[in-house]
Amino acid sequence: MAIEPCLNCRDILGSVEFYTQVLDFELAVAPDPDPAQFGSRYAALSRSGDILHLSSHARESGVFGAEIYVRVENVDVLCERFIANGIELTVPSGGTCPVDQTWGMREIGFRDPDGNKITFGQPLA
Repeated sequence: MAIEPCLNCRDILGSVEFYTQVLDFELAVAPDPDPAQFGSRYAALSRSGDILHLSSHARESGVFGAEIYVRVENVDVLCERFIANGIELTVPSGGTCPVDQTWGMREIGFRDPDGNKITFGQPLA
């Protein structure tokens, strides 16, 4: 079974740009270029075989401020890349490298342009 989260976003094109250009996700399904079409407010992204859905449809599908956790193999490499792409970490606050958490994970965290909390982590050795 695969779980595919869907994040609400205010600006679908801005969110696609953030996730693909800053966080290195790949665009799996692009928004329809015709703004009158239902599909113009939806995109699907992929990373390492996992799918993340983005939607700027009416907010009745949920509130802003969702949280996702992405388990990775090398959080240090991702941290360097994301900081080079302009990310400001909130975990650790204002940091430039991952933090070893007491629950056995090495993590970085930040918020996307819509306030969704995203944490990348790997188990401590």
